[in-house]
Amino acid sequence: MDMVLAKTDLAVASRYAQLVADKKLRKTVFDRIVAEHERTSDMLAEITGKRDRLSDNPLLARSIKNRFPYLDPLNHLQVELLKRHRAGDQNVRLPWYSSHYQWDCCGVEEY
Repeated sequence: MDMVLAKTDLAVASRYAQLVADKKLRKTVFDRIVAEHERTSDMLAEITGKRDRLSDNPLLARSIKNRFPYLDPLNHLQVELLKRHRAGDQNVRLPWYSSHYQWDCCGVEEY
């Protein structure tokens, strides 16, 4: 659970949440996600006695932290492409590297 929470980026999650057109629904669901994240973090800290994520595994903590600069642009690109696709843009095209990667809702995978 510690690793899952360390990988969580609620700022990126909020960008995906912005794709939900119904503002009331978006706020209701995202607020529940944020609250559950906070409760889970609090309970894990109570169980482990440690508030800092992955404090027992600094190598993994550093590895996760170092990957964010690479993943953030991909997340933002995916949000933008989803937004355009949902808006009916038939001209949504991936950049030149699209032929080397499979893009889907679950991430990017080289094939």
